[in-house]
Amino acid sequence: MPEKTVQQLYDLKGKTCLITGASGYLGKAMAHALAEAGGRVIVTSRDQNRAKKIAAQLPDPNHSNHIGGILDYMDFDKLPDQFQTITDQVDAIDVLINNGHEHCPNDWKDISGTQFTKVLSNATGYFLLSRLTYELAINTGSPASIIMLGSMYGLVASYPDAYKDLIPASSVAYHTLKGGILQMTRHLATYWAEDLVRVNSLSPGPFPSESANQEMVERLKSYSPMRRMGFPEELKGAVVFLASDASSYMTGQNLVVDGGWTAN
Repeated sequence: MPEKTVQQLYDLKGKTCLITGASGYLGKAMAHALAEAGGRVIVTSRDQNRAKKIAAQLPDPNHSNHIGGILDYMDFDKLPDQFQTITDQVDAIDVLINNGHEHCPNDWKDISGTQFTKVLSNATGYFLLSRLTYELAINTGSPASIIMLGSMYGLVASYPDAYKDLIPASSVAYHTLKGGILQMTRHLATYWAEDLVRVNSLSPGPFPSESANQEMVERLKSYSPMRRMGFPEELKGAVVFLASDASSYMTGQNLVVDGGWTAN
């Protein structure tokens, strides 16, 4: 078999990619990356119209007709039926991007046990959606790449001084969640590798949106070796790499895009 070129390795033409949280600050960039690389993108949301609107805004170089569908990975009981409704429209799910996140702003000082547990339920939803994708891959005999969204805060602690007297501290529940997602990635990867289902995680560093407290952003810059924050487009190459055949011999790994933050 002839050796694939770099262009062929990164080409997502013919691949169907499901992404949660595609309307978010980073999710939007990743959804566009998948589409720009030629993939057919399934955008999911709790709101059908919202999902369809986002899907319609994506580039479609191969006229693959992106899909917008209802899916709430935090509603564990409804998730299987919602997933079935979506997958009835396609032959397979080649790529899953677990990017959605239900947020809680409370820090360690005032977060309740109920709120903490709700944040950790994001990991439960990631797992259940990943397992549904794995089972579909087995049933269709099609390989799959699952990408979990981690964070630099799943690897290192935050700097309290960056938040002090400005906004609540970086959430302890968020740190706990993201650390758990990285370990879940490794665990599932080892169990599913023989079935040609790869599981990797992508951990962004500091990518604050324009609505973030700007004084806090300036403080964060001082901790970054690059002395700046990341731009959403700087995740595009990483997500296409993990989704495509360019990473076909990679599983159970965490790809960090953080401007050198965790190198300190």
